[in-house]
Amino acid sequence: MAPKLLTLPFFLLCLSLSSARLHPLDPLTPSEISTIRRIIKNSSLGSSKSLTFQYVGLDEPDKPEVFSWLSGHAAPPRRAFVIARSDRQTHEIYVDITNHSIASDKVYNGFGYPMLNLEEQGEASALPLKYEPFIESVKKRGEDLKDVVCTTFSVGWFGEVKQGKRLLKILCFMEGDTVNFYARPLEGITVVVDLDAMEIVEYEDRFSVPVPKSVGTDYRASKQKPPFGPKTKPGVVVQPEGKGFEIDGHTIRWANWAFHLSYDVRAGSIISLASIQENDNETHRRVLYRGYVSELFVPYMDPSEEWYYKTFFDAGEFGFGLSMSSLEPMADCPSNAAFMDVYFAHQDGEPIPIKNALCVFERYAGDASWRHTETEIPKEVITEVRQDVSLVVRMVSTVGNYDYVIDWEFKTDGSIRLGVSLTGILEVRAAPFTHVDQIINDEHGTLIAENTIGVYHDHFITSYLDLDIDGSNNSFIKSKLKTVRVTDGETPRKSYWTIIKETAKTEADARIDIGSESAELLIVNPNKKTKLGNSVGYRLISNGATAASLLTDDDYPQIRASYSKKQVWVTAYNKSEKWAAGLYADESRGNDNLAVWSQRNRVIEDTDIVLWYTVGFHHIPYQEDFPLMPMLSGGLELRPSNFFESNPLIKTKPNKHFQWPNCTNNS
Repeated sequence: MAPKLLTLPFFLLCLSLSSARLHPLDPLTPSEISTIRRIIKNSSLGSSKSLTFQYVGLDEPDKPEVFSWLSGHAAPPRRAFVIARSDRQTHEIYVDITNHSIASDKVYNGFGYPMLNLEEQGEASALPLKYEPFIESVKKRGEDLKDVVCTTFSVGWFGEVKQGKRLLKILCFMEGDTVNFYARPLEGITVVVDLDAMEIVEYEDRFSVPVPKSVGTDYRASKQKPPFGPKTKPGVVVQPEGKGFEIDGHTIRWANWAFHLSYDVRAGSIISLASIQENDNETHRRVLYRGYVSELFVPYMDPSEEWYYKTFFDAGEFGFGLSMSSLEPMADCPSNAAFMDVYFAHQDGEPIPIKNALCVFERYAGDASWRHTETEIPKEVITEVRQDVSLVVRMVSTVGNYDYVIDWEFKTDGSIRLGVSLTGILEVRAAPFTHVDQIINDEHGTLIAENTIGVYHDHFITSYLDLDIDGSNNSFIKSKLKTVRVTDGETPRKSYWTIIKETAKTEADARIDIGSESAELLIVNPNKKTKLGNSVGYRLISNGATAASLLTDDDYPQIRASYSKKQVWVTAYNKSEKWAAGLYADESRGNDNLAVWSQRNRVIEDTDIVLWYTVGFHHIPYQEDFPLMPMLSGGLELRPSNFFESNPLIKTKPNKHFQWPNCTNNS
């Protein structure tokens, strides 16, 4: 039967009304954050001198409530979910913003701690500078205390049976005549801070090695000396007729796409309600209900006393959205970009802005999305080309020494790409070596400069993708390639390959190691068919960076991130299952993560499901990674599979209004 295209009733009407009223999925506004603070401060918690806000985010409505609003009904009440600390306890608070009241306040007694806030990290980092044993350690190394920069590192979990104190480790570096202090660690010193008491509870200075030299490490262009390397001519994007997209509040429309862009202090950018038109006169069809980066697991491979604990959950411990950087126009984003500010809650609950945290722009790749030249027709040469133009939503999160660039890219052929790029500064270990010939044992890294080891490590970026392909009831299909031997003797061929389709019945059936077998992975709506009878769907296509964890299953970091052994998981939709490493990632022990949820082995056929995809990098540093680390990139693509009745590119007209001249200024 033909697909029912009216899968999101009155969608366009609701989009036109979205600016007149707050969208249910809009991020918390500054005034709402202030209201939340006031409500909690006026409660019994307000008298606590130790009250701190660790996470403040939208308590998103259930999906039926959102769809009801999109159909023209009343908006659901605005609610916030707050995680606060008070008197060494973690409070889970639901605030009814609409009715200015606390809906519930429960003390969490499980394992793990909430996300760190910036203010407590800054306060903890300052403690060593007034701690006499640390001051003596700096003097012993012949360094100047005024050049010391300290920063925070989460401690992880390594088999402790009882929940201990809420701890941070502080490591320190030397600045001096370079701002690249990460290149100059004070190796051998470890400081442990009790965050609730805000005091140093452990201190160790085990050994001393030379602090790496600062020469050549300052990455600022103003500090560079010629020659600068190969020169390129700058270019700017010129759109004489203006931008081709519209931003209405947090709703964005471009070409045949419409979607909602939001922000969360833990996740960063969130794409919701992404839908697409097949033809201009038809209603948008649902593709992606909600998508965002759920977790970043970054384990280092040095098991020594000073390094073994460096197994970070960058989203759950430090906040991927909290760590977002203000984007630089004409550098992070092109000249045709539009920018959006976001707001998060300060430790005291006050709203704090991040200016230019998100940018939206049309990307002109200079490539063809499709082309063909036909020369077989007598006396005629036909060349037809479709220009590759897409819409990009970009954010950059700087978590310590690493900068993560996250791109959501929408294409006119119905594809969605999630691109992940890593850059920034390497985490290095100071060492006594000045030449590789001096190295006898496994140093767990590469000698990338004198006295400097770039330590081996991984990056596993796990995305949450609640796909609603033409509706909420979907299925996950593996189309495996199988070689078939020809035995009938009717052809000279001896073999061919075909596909065997397997529909995953339960969560256990849908765990995929991408490198283990050749297969096409699809999310389909088994209840919707094209005119030819094919199930409408989307393919999941890897765009590189498919590493999976190589740690042993009994290693403590791997227990905490057991989901990193597979790149693909599919689970039954559950509103509370949002964070791959669990709600409380700091000092967690793996008892509440994606792999644990999947062990429930729920039915995932013809129901509301969530796809989790991990982009993985094994990072072996090389000399070229120091002091500036070039971009490492990977990602995934969601590409239509029998979703459209006809190819959407067939009607795409070339964009004749784009110019990309070589210019020396922005005029």
